[in-house]
Amino acid sequence: MDHAAKGAAALASSDFAAAAEHYTAAISVNTQAVDYYVKRSTAYTRISPPDHTLALKDAETALVLAQKRAKRELITQSQLRRGIALFGLQRWADAGKCFEWVKKLDEKEKSVAIWEMKVNGKLKNLPENDEARKVTIEQIPTIELPAASTSKPQNRPEQKESGNANGQVAQPATHTTEKKPEGVQTPASKIRHEWYQTSDNVVVTLFAKGVPKDKATIDIQARSLAISFPLPTGSDFDFSLDPLFSTIDPSASTSKIMSTKVECVLKKTTAGQKWASIESTEPVEQGDATSENGNTEVKKAILGNQAATNGAPSYPTSSKSGPKNWDKVANDLTKKKPKKDKAEGEGGENDNDDGIDEYEGNGENAFLQTIFKSSSPEAQRAMMKSYQESNGTVLSTDWSEVSKKKVETSPPDGMVAKKWGE
Repeated sequence: MDHAAKGAAALASSDFAAAAEHYTAAISVNTQAVDYYVKRSTAYTRISPPDHTLALKDAETALVLAQKRAKRELITQSQLRRGIALFGLQRWADAGKCFEWVKKLDEKEKSVAIWEMKVNGKLKNLPENDEARKVTIEQIPTIELPAASTSKPQNRPEQKESGNANGQVAQPATHTTEKKPEGVQTPASKIRHEWYQTSDNVVVTLFAKGVPKDKATIDIQARSLAISFPLPTGSDFDFSLDPLFSTIDPSASTSKIMSTKVECVLKKTTAGQKWASIESTEPVEQGDATSENGNTEVKKAILGNQAATNGAPSYPTSSKSGPKNWDKVANDLTKKKPKKDKAEGEGGENDNDDGIDEYEGNGENAFLQTIFKSSSPEAQRAMMKSYQESNGTVLSTDWSEVSKKKVETSPPDGMVAKKWGE
């Protein structure tokens, strides 16, 4: 077995020190082999303690050689290893730039999203004038390449022939013991995931045998889940769910690596919320609270906390007592309660009156209620009628349209409308 094959075997069995030594020997024979530099860079990154400086040097050498050969796949692998080495050296902006170039080269490279998320997490806590925020690298580095090797691979030592009585040449006895590779035993193409939910949790299971606990990374955030671990091939397997369908509580969520799977129990921020899918198709926007709580926020904003309960509707859409007076309903909701006397210790001339009544809350709730109060009487009637007749699924301000007919229930995608008690 030559040094390159021994290096690959050592990398697969997580013997990174031996892998670096074997690839060093292989490079001495062939100094222009891009793959040898990529694999040795990987070994330097994972060795204990890691040597990110040498890893960066190998990655940049591989990148220049790959660029000379115009091999897109090799350029992508080299640029990725370069970004990982720069991340290890805490050069966050430079690392992020490398991952940006990798994404342009190969949009299907799954690990890029995880590394970019890690870079953004580091950058957001840095001062604006920090050196790590500055990009100081070029897409293809200017470095001096090693001279082409003139040595030839070592031949196997000649075996002295010794003939037997029949003139046959005796072959040397060989005893080979196949070492079972350690680490992940499931091929990357066969690794799969499943999920299910309870009223309080979402459970995500990644089925992969032999995931190394000491080398796996599990990152649980409010709207994302990322799992990464090395494969026997020397590359990394990266799995991410971003964004999740709704928010979770990272501090109350747990993860566990078992012999045949990785299991993550994600704590729902909103207990009882039904997730239509594990991932959301909508981008996550900063400060977007209504996307997390769905119709509950609208109910609280328009009708107050009582409308957010799971009880039957307070005013059914068809009543035996006759049609509803929508003006009266709107006026009742926006009418303020009289302030209490000073003697009760809760009122007085110093109380702030910002126009928010007892139904109103803070943030988006107060904003929506302010819009409701400032709307015309017809718009308020439309909002109340559409909301109640649709069982809280439609909110319209167009009275000319709402007044013509009953507003039908329009449940969100992935949900089915049912009558109370079904």
